[in-house]
Amino acid sequence: RVLHIRQIPNGVTGTEIISLGLPFGKVTNLLMLRGKGQAFLEMASVDAAVSMVNYYTPAAPHLHNQPVYVQYSNYKELRIDNQPNQTRSQATLQGVNAVQHGNLGCALAAEGGALPSHTSVLRIVVENVVYPITLDILYQIFSKFGFVLKIVMFHKNNQFQALLQYADPVNAYYAKMALDGHSIYTGCCTLRIDFSKLTNLTVKYNNDKSRDFTRIDFPVIDGQRTLEAPFAPQNTIFPSYAGPPGFAPALGFPQGAGPSVPPVPGALGSVTVTTSAAPGPMTLPGIPGNSVLLVSNLNPEAITPYGLFILFGVYGDVHRVKIMFKKRGIALVQMADAAQAQLAINYLNGQRLYGRVMHATLSKYQTIQLPREGQEDKGLTKDYSNSPLHRFKNPCSKNFHNIFPPSATLHLSNIPPSVTLDDLKNLFTSKGSTVKGFKFFQKDCKMALIQLGSVEEAVHALIELHNHDFGENQHLRVSFSKSTI
Repeated sequence: RVLHIRQIPNGVTGTEIISLGLPFGKVTNLLMLRGKGQAFLEMASVDAAVSMVNYYTPAAPHLHNQPVYVQYSNYKELRIDNQPNQTRSQATLQGVNAVQHGNLGCALAAEGGALPSHTSVLRIVVENVVYPITLDILYQIFSKFGFVLKIVMFHKNNQFQALLQYADPVNAYYAKMALDGHSIYTGCCTLRIDFSKLTNLTVKYNNDKSRDFTRIDFPVIDGQRTLEAPFAPQNTIFPSYAGPPGFAPALGFPQGAGPSVPPVPGALGSVTVTTSAAPGPMTLPGIPGNSVLLVSNLNPEAITPYGLFILFGVYGDVHRVKIMFKKRGIALVQMADAAQAQLAINYLNGQRLYGRVMHATLSKYQTIQLPREGQEDKGLTKDYSNSPLHRFKNPCSKNFHNIFPPSATLHLSNIPPSVTLDDLKNLFTSKGSTVKGFKFFQKDCKMALIQLGSVEEAVHALIELHNHDFGENQHLRVSFSKSTI
């Protein structure tokens, strides 16, 4: 569990060393040997340590623009009770663990400052703007640190400014720590980042100045967008900066230089901006990121590809599902695009499913491979790309406006006139649900709300009864509701 980190530049803080390990799991101990440019980092599990070494071996992380090297240590655990000058490192570790557990009021006294108040909104000022800064560029840079919910851009006091909201204040903290003071292009477009006094951004329209990434009914970039620049810069974004501690480079390495960096668990994959020395347009890819989710801690006795298809299908169109042949508690779920994948993570990570707390994060895979002919699979890999049950295939669908977190109250629709209140109660009871409340909509008896005993019960009922066949081609539609009875 203990890793040895070498060739650490002067001035690197304990927080930065800890940040190398955080994407892979909890950090339980830290020993800094400042005079030797070395440190020992203890992870909570061997698996976390192995993942960290495997990730950093082909592509060394950079601290203060210099590579540092991560390898296994000879120590089984760190004992630093008798070590002099380690009080500061321990205070740092306690502070970062407090951040990871959401206690943003805890002060990082060891690093000479306090953590921000509980806000996930950053105020970004870009100085010396030589090349156009677009909303897409900001999204690509900042989405490395977590799920970006909203961005609003504007000019104030003759300065280019933006407000950017993350799903979690911890993401905002690490983005500021890593990006503040860095230039987007060599010698210009310098980022100055502070925490906003706002706690939530309001976005009314998705256009080139504002965007709400949780509203997938709004128009989003499709394919490649060409940004007309006066002339194209000769360097990619962050050309000499290998990214924040523990994360992939903000926008990738220059073309033809540097190693290809695998995506960090829970972070979006790296993106490269294509530029040329000749004047002309600069082409940026659309919204970056992976659409394949890694779902773990599943109940192998109860989970099925169809069950995952129905549940994740509440938040996007699921194209493929694969339950691991040798590890039935782990699955891959491929969504239609990266935005839907992030939406599913946002709502389903940490949700109880069949008695276990499910974990959902981005996978290192870009696609789920179907089994080859004759390959033993036992029906664990399914292709749903042409399923009629996709909720979001129609861009004008009302489903885009009715995406809510899992709740104990379910919204039922497409109920045939012949089906009574007792019929529906008995149907849900037969699947193990406890019905605590029920009401038909007054204006439309095809719709109803049903309140069950718990959120987990409602999740199970949705999986079991969405698309339930009443006969005569009448199929029940089940969604999570924001209402209660």
